[in-house]
Amino acid sequence: MDIIKLVEDRVKDLCIKYKNEAEDNYDFWNEHIKYVYDESISLAHIYNADIEIVSLGALLHDIALIEKIGDRKDHHINGKIIADKILNEYNYPNDKKERVLDCVYNHRSSKNGSTIEELCVADADILAHFDNIPMLFNSAFKRNNIELSEVRSWMKEVFEKDYNDLSDKTKEIFKEKYDLICKIIL
Repeated sequence: MDIIKLVEDRVKDLCIKYKNEAEDNYDFWNEHIKYVYDESISLAHIYNADIEIVSLGALLHDIALIEKIGDRKDHHINGKIIADKILNEYNYPNDKKERVLDCVYNHRSSKNGSTIEELCVADADILAHFDNIPMLFNSAFKRNNIELSEVRSWMKEVFEKDYNDLSDKTKEIFKEKYDLICKIIL
């Protein structure tokens, strides 16, 4: 079986477990991971990046959050450790594994990455917010307990930070979408 399919199935199963155990029934797969996965593949095609590395990096980028290991602020560090164990279980080649692990570790900002694959995953993680705005509303209300009167300013802050974290080339590609979101939501 294909390594991407194996990892995807595993992540989906872990997301189901997470949803069933989460107080708010957050569906990690359908609310976030699938968007990151789809956007990262699209960016990989645009930037001529290695699809396998990008796919695995996208699937595993939030694995520490899904498995509820460590604090959110350290999920990139813990995620790299967990991803390493998972890829070792599948005997994934070390040279490729290191590239995937770098995608997981550096996914929190495209400014952290040093390869096009890392950039694809980091940018896709941000673009997932552009693609699933209702997920941000859920985050505002359920996770951050933000009052309705404050949501608009919180969303403005989130989208501005996200847009500024994108790589320059991806910013150019998605500027129109960002402007439209700002016009409608903010």
